[in-house]
Amino acid sequence: MSRTEDGRQLVASLFQTAADLHPDESSGTLTVRLHHLANHAQDEVIRYLCAELTATATDFPGTNLRLVYELGAE
Repeated sequence: MSRTEDGRQLVASLFQTAADLHPDESSGTLTVRLHHLANHAQDEVIRYLCAELTATATDFPGTNLRLVYELGAE
């Protein structure tokens, strides 16, 4: 994002966005599926952020489930 304020607003709206949690013990994942934001440009930034967060291969605390982040419905 070209302006710092745009990034701040995006993060603020992301924290207010609904998400669905889908644990899958057989594959060892917990998918965090975020709902779409207000416009396509914001969605593209969030898609990139989801890919970066998923690439960290972080386990949800207290479990053996690796966090997977996605945007939108299956």
